[in-house]
Amino acid sequence: VQLVESGGGSVQAGGSLGLSCSGSGHTYNMNRMAWFRQAPGKEREGVASIFLPARITSYADSVKGRFTISHDNAENTVWLQMNSLKPEDTAMYYCAASPSFARLTVPSDFLYWGQGTQVTVS
Repeated sequence: VQLVESGGGSVQAGGSLGLSCSGSGHTYNMNRMAWFRQAPGKEREGVASIFLPARITSYADSVKGRFTISHDNAENTVWLQMNSLKPEDTAMYYCAASPSFARLTVPSDFLYWGQGTQVTVS
């Protein structure tokens, strides 16, 4: 499984950005996909995840009401729409996938990772 993120960039506070993650390879048996982020000097943290069989989503408290995760099965793509961005949202954002149960709070639960895309909010 290969994951490739795109859509990062720079935006002013209050603005919006959309990230996408395209999957290739044996993506059909993924159970959960998620977005994580990591700011310099900080640990990687889970932002949002989606349980694919039932399309159940979950979010970190810090992004609830501002970020939306969605998935298109036909295109093997997961998106993260980010609105009302804040400077503290600045980080490298990573897409991740797991073929089994995985917790948003435990990055090591996810087996596959993309290379990341930078989001900067000023």
